[in-house]
Amino acid sequence: MERRMLQLKNIVKDYVSGDTTVQALKGIDITFRDSEFVSILGQSGCGKTTLLNIIGGLDQYTSGDLIINGRSTTKYKDSDWDTYRNHTIGFVFQSYNLIPHQSCLLYTSPSPRDTR
Repeated sequence: MERRMLQLKNIVKDYVSGDTTVQALKGIDITFRDSEFVSILGQSGCGKTTLLNIIGGLDQYTSGDLIINGRSTTKYKDSDWDTYRNHTIGFVFQSYNLIPHQSCLLYTSPSPRDTR
């Protein structure tokens, strides 16, 4: 049986500034299966980064539901998101976000937590 690792159901993301609302994501429905390789493509400004930030728990959706390993995130607390980010998902940032005085070895070595 195919296992659903991640499921987005009718995800909407609105950005509000004063009287203006911009709907960055409009009812996204997508399912990612366990061990599936996925590419997200689209023109500039179409919502790719917003979608990835929501999947990664870096940004919150306005409405809909993000289901992680069969568990709805609609009632997730900050601690649940922290656990998800620390143990389930990894990030590769386009702008790297590296600390200049650290070495390459530090960035590529397993953390002490990973070697236990």
